[in-house]
Amino acid sequence: MLDSLFSVPSAVIVDYLKMILEILILTVVIYKTLHYLRGARGASVLAGITILLLVLTWLSKQLRLDVLNWLLTGIWGTVGAAVVIIFQPELRRAFAQLGSFSFFKGKRQREVLTEIVNAAANMARRKCGALMVIERRIGLQNLVDDSVKLDIKVNAMILESIFYPNSPLHDGAVIIRDDRIVAARAILPLTRAENISIRLGTRHRASLGISEETDAVTVVVSEETGAISVACRGVLYRDLSPEELANYLEKLVILEQDDADLAETVQMLEEQADRREAPENRGGRSS
Repeated sequence: MLDSLFSVPSAVIVDYLKMILEILILTVVIYKTLHYLRGARGASVLAGITILLLVLTWLSKQLRLDVLNWLLTGIWGTVGAAVVIIFQPELRRAFAQLGSFSFFKGKRQREVLTEIVNAAANMARRKCGALMVIERRIGLQNLVDDSVKLDIKVNAMILESIFYPNSPLHDGAVIIRDDRIVAARAILPLTRAENISIRLGTRHRASLGISEETDAVTVVVSEETGAISVACRGVLYRDLSPEELANYLEKLVILEQDDADLAETVQMLEEQADRREAPENRGGRSS
C-alpha cells in the first residue's frame, strides 16, 4: 500500500493541492463578500432579483419555453454588471478600505476610541446627554437609512457639537462605523426587559434595546447625573470612569470580546481597581 502511495506522480499531488487552494480562496472570497454586504440596502434587491431569475429559469426548463430560456441565458450574463451597479457605493467604500487597510487598523481603532472616550468625558463633566453606537459585525444599515446620514471622521469636538443641548441633531443616537460617523438622530429600539430600573431614562433603555438585537457597543452619558455607561448584548455597566470606559471599549471593539467574555472583562477591571486602591487604603490605616 505504501508502495502504491509513493508511486503517485508528483504532478497529481500538485493538481490536488491546487484544487484545494482554489476551493479555499473561493470560500474566503464568497464569505467575505457576503459578510461585507450583509447590511447593505442593495442586498435585498440582489436577493430578490436572484430568486426571481432562478424561479423563471427553472420554469422555463421544466416547461421547455425555449424563447424565455434563451432570454434568461442572456440575462444571467449581465448579472455581474448589475451587481456593480447595485452595490456601487459599497464597492467604492470596500476598495477605499482595501487601499487603506493594513497593519495600522488597530492604531486607527484606538484613535477612534480615544476620540469617543474624550467626548464622553467632556460631556459627562457638563452633564450633556449622549448616546453613541459603535457598529461591530452585525450591520446597522437599516437604522442609518432612517436617520440623518453623515460621513464625518470620528472626532471628539464633532460628537460634542452633535449632542450639544438644543442642537438639531442632539436627539437620538449617532452611529459609528469604522472611523466614520455615518448617521445622527438615529431612533433605536427600546429594551423589552421588564426588570430594568425605573431610574434609567430613554437613552439607557435605547442602548440596551439595540444591544439586545445586535452586537453593537453603545456608550451612554446621562443628562441627569453625567454618569458614563456601556451596553453590550443586553448588559449595561454604569458609572464608569473615562479610564474604565477606555478599557471596556478596547476589549469589546479592538479585541472583539463578546458577551461571554464581558463578565470576565468586568471582573478583571474590578480587580485592577481594587489593587490600585489597596496601597492607598493601607497607607490611610497606618497613619
